[in-house]
Amino acid sequence: MKARLAAFCSHGGSNFAAIADAALRGEIPIDVALMIHNNARAGAAARAAERGIAAAWVPRGGFPDDGAYEARLQELLDEHAIEYIALAGFMQLIPRSVVRRYSGRMTNIHPALLPLFGGRGFYGSRVHEAVFAAGMKVSGPTVHLVDEEYDCGPILAQRAVSIEDCRTPGEIAARVLVEEHRLYPETLGRLVRGLYRIEGGRAVLAV
Repeated sequence: MKARLAAFCSHGGSNFAAIADAALRGEIPIDVALMIHNNARAGAAARAAERGIAAAWVPRGGFPDDGAYEARLQELLDEHAIEYIALAGFMQLIPRSVVRRYSGRMTNIHPALLPLFGGRGFYGSRVHEAVFAAGMKVSGPTVHLVDEEYDCGPILAQRAVSIEDCRTPGEIAARVLVEEHRLYPETLGRLVRGLYRIEGGRAVLAV
């Protein structure tokens, strides 16, 4: 049986596409059943349409209060029988009720090696700018479980990338993104197969 997954996106959705394509190729036991975005101009919507994946625009500002917004998210997740959620460039804090419901089954990908360059204010190009300004020689993506704080959930996987010869934050971003597209589907595949366990607040991969 394939696990039913929803991706949450805000912009281009390249990580969403990488996950969906790996699923369509049969590389991971996942059915990407839904893509939720909060940006009417998100390129992720076109990527979903190209792959025959249902998409829903759910802008936080389009609801009178948090309760109505959360209710709409829950309604969509129930309608599509979603078991797992993958945040793929979603630039908004997930409501606590959703985080709690999907505890251990919601993931995020961060474009740096957490706990470095993570937390509130560290997202998108800001991460790579901070990495570049710090003179780091290595960076890379991190996939972690989502909890109620920014970038604080147990780390599932990381992949170090040499950036010693990168001359701009943009070059770092491009190099890290290549590994994001590889690491995220691989990690989700292991997660839905039940290959992780949480010990003392840390994720341990069973081998």
